[in-house]
Amino acid sequence: MAAITPETPTTQQKRVVVKRKASVLKELIALVIKIAVIIALFVVAFTFIYGFHMVRDPHMSPMVNDGDVLLFFRLSRDYDINDLLLLNFEGERQVRRVVAQEGDTVDITESGLIVNGSRIHEPMIFQDTWRLETAVQFPLTVGRGQVFVLGDARETAIDSRVYGPINTRDTLGTVITVIRRRGM
Repeated sequence: MAAITPETPTTQQKRVVVKRKASVLKELIALVIKIAVIIALFVVAFTFIYGFHMVRDPHMSPMVNDGDVLLFFRLSRDYDINDLLLLNFEGERQVRRVVAQEGDTVDITESGLIVNGSRIHEPMIFQDTWRLETAVQFPLTVGRGQVFVLGDARETAIDSRVYGPINTRDTLGTVITVIRRRGM
């Protein structure tokens, strides 16, 4: 009976094994670099371009409810009528609706919200717009670089009826998506 001797790998076979190990290592390093780049882009995008905010007040109901998560765009401060924007008031973030832009004259009378002499019909607002007893005097003209904002829950909202028109440079951005969290 002949003895079975293990064959020793040739030099060429050893080189193939070493090349395969090096190739797998290079691919693994490339994968790690790609993942790191994607994470870095995500962090940059959601630090400087977009942001998330969880709503903690009921003053925009029913459009935005307490507990909803908002995605907002930080780079644009060019607001249109009916845009939702995010702002800081006394250290608290608020979501409010733009109802008047620079140059517009705003008045709140017994018949409701008046902008540039016309009563504004707001089909998605289910409460009357009242004038509040504050230092804001009506009618008022919105200044350059400012907007006049109101909460959708008009009876309880703290908005431009309390603090007057806001400077657009002091806002945080335009709300672009509302994510409902209830039931998740």
